[in-house]
Amino acid sequence: MLAIVIGLVALAYPFIMRMIASSRADAAMLGSSEVPFLTGVLISLCLAVLLVELQGHVAGAKTVAALGIMIAVTSTLRFIEVGIPGPGGFSPIFAPIILGGYVFGPRFGFLLGAMTLLVSAVITAGVGPWLPYQMFTAGWIGLVAGGLPHPRRPRVEIALLIGFGFLWGFVYGFIMNLYTWPYLTGDPLITWTPGAGVAEAVRRYVAFYLTTSFLWDAAAAVGNVVLLAALGLPTIRALTRFRGRMQFQVFHQVPNP
Repeated sequence: MLAIVIGLVALAYPFIMRMIASSRADAAMLGSSEVPFLTGVLISLCLAVLLVELQGHVAGAKTVAALGIMIAVTSTLRFIEVGIPGPGGFSPIFAPIILGGYVFGPRFGFLLGAMTLLVSAVITAGVGPWLPYQMFTAGWIGLVAGGLPHPRRPRVEIALLIGFGFLWGFVYGFIMNLYTWPYLTGDPLITWTPGAGVAEAVRRYVAFYLTTSFLWDAAAAVGNVVLLAALGLPTIRALTRFRGRMQFQVFHQVPNP
């Protein structure tokens, strides 16, 4: 919960800096200086959650082990994105984040999304001012996926996940643009200036998003649909079997009177 709040504050931070600084260049420079701090705070929170998970029960250790395996596997998929760039914003890493969060729950999903973006950025030299925002937003994908209902009918289940992946293909890009938008210059109809009302700012941002990012994110959304449709059900079955091995029940026998 603390990581979610910090993420929202981080997204609001560029707007605050733009209002304080005398120019967009000064605001961008001040904003970029806070990126290592945001990254460090987020990593510390993730590690704190892992330590809590490990305290006192075997299932916690198995969960962390499963999380580590999924982070490693999902991070290596980033090599495909870097080595063989797909159309637009397509990336193979979001389908596993969605499925992991869906099967193992919101906390697992948040950690999987955030840490996958961190590890994949390190191994592909993708570290930059965008990294903490990517970590927060990918974490939110896994978090929300963990709160989805679990229909009993496989067709309904996969349709739900496909719709979720399609929607988040756009939402991810919509959120990510917020950290740079206040610093942009150009057409006053799609850029933000301090003093603009909330309704006007929303109208400008929607126009900016449709003009610059909608088609790019459409490729990401379609890619999520294809991967979830092809691999969703087999992956859910495999992860569910593994989750069953990490759970146990304690039965208390009631003595006869």
